[in-house]
Amino acid sequence: MKKIKVDCELQYVASDSSDFVFNIQVAQMPWQDIFEEKLTFNPEAEATFGIGHTGQNRLLRVSNMIGPFSLRYQATVNVHYPEPTSVEAEMRICELPLEIIPYTWSSRYCESDQIAKLANELFGNLPHGYSRVEAICEWIHSNIQYEIGITNSTTSSIQVLDGGVGVCRDFAHLGISFCRALNIPARFVTGYAYFDEPPSDFHAIFEVYLGHRWILFDATKMSPVNQLV
Repeated sequence: MKKIKVDCELQYVASDSSDFVFNIQVAQMPWQDIFEEKLTFNPEAEATFGIGHTGQNRLLRVSNMIGPFSLRYQATVNVHYPEPTSVEAEMRICELPLEIIPYTWSSRYCESDQIAKLANELFGNLPHGYSRVEAICEWIHSNIQYEIGITNSTTSSIQVLDGGVGVCRDFAHLGISFCRALNIPARFVTGYAYFDEPPSDFHAIFEVYLGHRWILFDATKMSPVNQLV
C-alpha cells in the first residue's frame, strides 16, 4: 500500500460568463482509498457534484464564472493496486461481459479498424494474453518518440503512427487501437502520476480487459502504474 499526496491547481480567466466541468477528483476505485481531500475556489464558488458515465469518475461543475479564478484540489490517497500475475489470458468475444464489448470498437481517436492489418502483422502471431499487450507497449515505446507539445486535442492514433511522435495521450490512444484491432478490450485512463522528467502531472495510460479484470498499462514507461492515482 502506498500513501500518495495529490496537489493540483488550475487557473483561468473567463472573458464572459462561462460554465466549467472538471474531472480532477480522485476516482472511486476499489484499489484506492481517499484518506483526506480538500477543494478550494478563489474567489469562492458554488459547485455541483456528480458521477460520470463509468460510475467511478467524479465530476464537478461551476456556473456563471467570469474574470480570473482558480481551483485547487488536494488529496491523500492510499493506493493498493492489485499487481497482475503476467499470465492473464485474453478472452474470446463470446466470453466477454456485454458491457465490455464496446471497448473493442473503433472510435474517433482510436481507429482500430484502419490499423487491423498492421496490428496482425506485428502482433498476430504472438502468444495471446498479458505478454502480447506488453509487446504492444514495447513496440510503441521503441517506435514513437515522446515530445511535449507536438500534438493537440484533435490528434488521433493514425496521425501518431504517421508522425512517429506524441505525448502520453497519444501513446495511450495507439495502445488502445492496437488492442482493439486484435479484439482485446481497451480503454483510456487518466490520473496523477509521479516521475522525474517531466515534473509530476496529469498522465494518460490505458486499461486492458484480461482474465476477467481491467489491468493498467503505460506505453510511455514514465511512471509505475501502481503509483498512479
